[in-house]
Amino acid sequence: MSDTVAGGIQGANAGGLVASIRARIDAGALSAGDALPSIRTLATELGLNRNTVAAAYAQLAAAGIVETRRRGGTIVLGVPNLDGEGQASEGGVVNLSSGNPDPAFLPRMAGVLDAGYSPPLYGTAPVSEELQRWAAQHMTPDVAGPHRLVLTHGSVDAVDRLLGAYLTRGDTVAVEDPCFLSSIGALRLGGFQSAPVAVDEEGMTVEGLRAALAAGARALVCTPRAHNPTGASLSPARVAALREVLAGYPGVLVVEDDHFSAVSSRPYLRVTPPDAHRWALVRSVSKFLGPDLRVAFVLADPDTATRLESRLSSATTWVSHILQHLVARLLADPHTHALLDRARASYAGRSGLLVAELTGRGLPMQRHTDGLNVWVPLPGRPRQVVNDLAKRGWAVRPGENFAVGDRPPPAIRVTTATLSPQQATAFAADLAAVLQMA
Repeated sequence: MSDTVAGGIQGANAGGLVASIRARIDAGALSAGDALPSIRTLATELGLNRNTVAAAYAQLAAAGIVETRRRGGTIVLGVPNLDGEGQASEGGVVNLSSGNPDPAFLPRMAGVLDAGYSPPLYGTAPVSEELQRWAAQHMTPDVAGPHRLVLTHGSVDAVDRLLGAYLTRGDTVAVEDPCFLSSIGALRLGGFQSAPVAVDEEGMTVEGLRAALAAGARALVCTPRAHNPTGASLSPARVAALREVLAGYPGVLVVEDDHFSAVSSRPYLRVTPPDAHRWALVRSVSKFLGPDLRVAFVLADPDTATRLESRLSSATTWVSHILQHLVARLLADPHTHALLDRARASYAGRSGLLVAELTGRGLPMQRHTDGLNVWVPLPGRPRQVVNDLAKRGWAVRPGENFAVGDRPPPAIRVTTATLSPQQATAFAADLAAVLQMA
């Protein structure tokens, strides 16, 4: 065996190859980013059938140890480099890249814990009676069939645990493309394959979903409204068409991440078919009560709820009852309701204002947008546009940050949560000038 070609890898069968490669990674002989020999090369050097080597590489990929890329070969993986919201910007630059809500619309916590809280002990019910009642009133009407409520530590935690309840590493998940940053991170950490589904002005496309399911996707994660990053929301016609496709795959896990629920200007339209076997509706409070309140309501079919609860054992990892008490008090406070009404109107107005400004300058903007961000399609070179805007005092994010497929869309995402009318006009003028210079 040639040590320079095969890299010291040994083995007479797939299991032996897997053990040898893992041993070399553990010893530091192979590091993150290193390429393994091609299947043909390693099979020739070791005198093995190519299918044996392919099976070994497939086992390593399913375990999240390597990744097979179309033209880049099979690469050793390290800890995934994950992106997230809250991107900082340099001083003097208007930060339109953070993805954060407007702090002015987040309720104040002072005095919320002053009464009504008693420390729970082991064995206490994992969900408080107050939040059970709130979910029954505000979420149960949006679902059909038997279901139960589970609380998780935010929507990302919910999606991660739901996928882990049914899928194993290497399984395929259908997701929107472009996609929410944290969803991309959850899929990478879980070792799942992403099946990108294109998004247009009416949300996830029918043909994209059909192709992803036909390719073997075992789960779907979708955003019914205020899609991050595009701001798209599902239309009634699109929901009906997506339901029809999903009806042919009743065993697929359908997860709806309704992250912007309480401050969305669009209605919730349920994508999950009535006869779906596995489903969950997830609503977190971070966008309207504050990112530090890591609580998400999950309504799910009984079996899925049981599987999710098994990963949130009431003996170790239940959602803090202090957080539950805070959330319950805030949700019951009339001042919170008034604040949410103001936030809903303001967020819609700010994003709409920027869309109008950009449309007036000839950019092909979608007509309806919802959420904290606006998606701006570009003719090309988004990185250059991001750099040129930074020189003019604006921080935005390139569309490639949110890409799932191999061809990231030429676009930028602009956070409009705190955008003033003067800033909207100035930003639109600067972007138009940058594009004219390109």
